[in-house]
Amino acid sequence: MRAPSLYKHVQDKATLETALIEDVLFDIGDVLHAALARPGRQGVVASVLRAYRARSLEHPNRYRLATSGQLRRDLLPECLEEWAGQPFYFAAGDPYRSQALWSLAHGMVILEIDGRYPEGSDLDRTWRAGAAAFTR
Repeated sequence: MRAPSLYKHVQDKATLETALIEDVLFDIGDVLHAALARPGRQGVVASVLRAYRARSLEHPNRYRLATSGQLRRDLLPECLEEWAGQPFYFAAGDPYRSQALWSLAHGMVILEIDGRYPEGSDLDRTWRAGAAAFTR
């Protein structure tokens, strides 16, 4: 598809990006809410982190699009971002811990996507350590 054809269907680049980000937020929200519903024996924090990592690594370019640069919240459906992030709140227990938990997850995911961990790192163990730091 050529750009002129694409713009017969969407208004502009910002609208297209927003539609893609909206799709990513709905997708990750669904995945994280499902993780809350079945936390497993390692607990809800580990379940949310595991789901976040898996989905983000499955679709690294979509992940980058949704999490890099400034987010045009004014173009997104109302409350979508909050709904998608709620599982971090439910896992961590308060707004500041939930932001810290999401920051840990985002930082670790982007480092993993970019191949920034030293060769031979046991990333599964690193993720478990991150989860343990937030487990009450």
